[in-house]
Amino acid sequence: MKVLVTGVAGQLGHDVMNELAKRGYEGIGSDILDRYAGMHDGSAVETMPYISMDITDKESVNKVIKEVNPDAVVHCAAWTAVDLAEDDDKVERVRKINAEGTKNIAEVCKEIDAKMVYISTDYVFDGQGETPWLPDCKDYKPLNVYGQTKLEGELAVSSLLEKYFIVRIAWVFGVNGKNFIKTMLNVGQKYDTVRVVNDQIGTPTYTLDLAVLLVDMIETEKYGYYHATNEGGYISWYDFTVEIFKQAGLKTKVVPVTTEEYGLSKAARPFNSRLDKAKLVENGFTPLPTWQDALSRYLEVIFG
Repeated sequence: MKVLVTGVAGQLGHDVMNELAKRGYEGIGSDILDRYAGMHDGSAVETMPYISMDITDKESVNKVIKEVNPDAVVHCAAWTAVDLAEDDDKVERVRKINAEGTKNIAEVCKEIDAKMVYISTDYVFDGQGETPWLPDCKDYKPLNVYGQTKLEGELAVSSLLEKYFIVRIAWVFGVNGKNFIKTMLNVGQKYDTVRVVNDQIGTPTYTLDLAVLLVDMIETEKYGYYHATNEGGYISWYDFTVEIFKQAGLKTKVVPVTTEEYGLSKAARPFNSRLDKAKLVENGFTPLPTWQDALSRYLEVIFG
């Protein structure tokens, strides 16, 4: 199986490429820069084929994907800077990447009859209530530009294709790039006390574990919408921070605060990021390990 992966300089694309290599599949990475610009950790992604592709350039997407002629495209590339997306001068660019770029890829996948995996987010919902969101729920009410443009990407994929997997994730962390854990470790080493919100509830997603699931998916024809985060129960960012410091051996005090007390960010955040993942098991996929276990394995990599 030949698989084109977009966004390989990011957290998830990096891990998907390595997982493809582990299974002996032909993985081709792509990103906007001329050369692979992710971390150099000696993993397979560094030696695998790489093609520069600007997903907002329809002609480039058409040319590159048709030349590669993959059996599947795993689309990890996205604008993910949630607050920056709210700037008036950034909105059009965010939409070009998350919505139009995704549509460009979906159109070529339809033409060459390739499977497509689109990575989406809990931000397509309004984050109200306490009930976990179901994968096939269509009650979309994004709170911010990022969520709205990711939803537009979802709708482009689902309207154009039949052979698609739309996988919503949340609270992502991986070795290749910035994330909440790295930020908290940095803050925890500098300060005696940190304030963290305790009224936004969800579950973390380790890209290393998610990559395994995504490759499992493209080995099947069990298409549709899915939710995929690590198991281990729903938690707040405060709970997550407490466990991060505990496992990292930091004595930093963590003070729980409400989102209002913490101070409003530029982009509104969902309070309810609980994603129902039962559909994974129903369709024969193996759930991701617990987030506590994922954190432990992640810290081992970070600290060497």
